[in-house]
Amino acid sequence: MNRKSPKLPLTDEERSSLRKEKIRLGDIFEWSPDALSEKLNISLDRARYLVGMSIFQRIPSIGPNMAHNVVEDLGFYSYEDIKNEKGEDLIIELEKKYGVWMDPCVEDSLRCVVHHANHPSSTKNWWDFTTQRKTYRQTHGYPGDRPTKGWDEGRTS
Repeated sequence: MNRKSPKLPLTDEERSSLRKEKIRLGDIFEWSPDALSEKLNISLDRARYLVGMSIFQRIPSIGPNMAHNVVEDLGFYSYEDIKNEKGEDLIIELEKKYGVWMDPCVEDSLRCVVHHANHPSSTKNWWDFTTQRKTYRQTHGYPGDRPTKGWDEGRTS
């Protein structure tokens, strides 16, 4: 598992409270949302978000953007929440939410997250799931109502 500190969108007040309480960013994943909420005097929802972001960024190759997709966009805050899901279903849900089809590596990343929820000591990275995704999509394809606009359409750079 990744031992570096997660990237979290903390307010100045939250940073100050973490310092005051001697809580390291790299240790937030170990806290329960209830305890973190009480210790930092933040809402339970905010504590759940911070703990969830910390948990998922511990997975090799999963950064803050993917962690945000899992926590904020899909509503999973722990391994327990997501372990019975399937990456191939989660990508469809995410695409519907955004109204665009996502880069295939996003599906690989979601497969990686679900894998780690079921095998926490795994060292696999998102790209280790590319072949699995390609095989699955070759057999099953995508739903007929998949968005037609890509995530990268409309970019200027």
